[in-house]
Amino acid sequence: MHIPNSFRNQNVKEVKNFLTENSFGILINQTNGKLTGTHIPLLLDRDENGEDVLVGHISKSNPQGINFNNHEEVLAIFNGPHAYISSSWYEKENVPTWNYIAVHVYGVIQVIEGEDLLISLKTMVDKYEQGSKKPASIETMSDKTLALVHGIIGFRIKIHEIQAAYKLSQNRNDTDYHQIVDNLQQSEDPTARALASQMRRDTY
Repeated sequence: MHIPNSFRNQNVKEVKNFLTENSFGILINQTNGKLTGTHIPLLLDRDENGEDVLVGHISKSNPQGINFNNHEEVLAIFNGPHAYISSSWYEKENVPTWNYIAVHVYGVIQVIEGEDLLISLKTMVDKYEQGSKKPASIETMSDKTLALVHGIIGFRIKIHEIQAAYKLSQNRNDTDYHQIVDNLQQSEDPTARALASQMRRDTY
């Protein structure tokens, strides 16, 4: 992805935290000569060698899995808060724009099966059940429910490149920057307010 230097985030820890907090992504690969994408949770994890991987699964009925066994390169896209930035928020006349956080992860996909697949499913369920009053668990599910595992393809993506764009008005002067944050904070759009919180966290 094209990222101007002023918007490129090379803070590895911060980007990994972003991937952990915004784990619902888009998995993209070539399927029968056509680019195909699926919206799925992709969890940042480590493999047996301590290397970063993304772990996920799709339905076996999804044609996107056809080439997974070929160890092909795939792209996973993750989005954070984003919002329109009005030109009226600037000290001097300028064009409107859009602020956003986006992370692209490139890597090679590998199919996982058996115990490795069950472990990945347990990790995923445990993560998303944390806020439940009565958390569900893979370990307590019936054999009938677990039989549905036969209908999915589990995989891990061995990451070889992460590109992170944090376009957060870093190129604006202090007056403009604070004016943008204040206007986003006053918005009725919760996504705009989340973007304001991110911008405050980065600079205040």
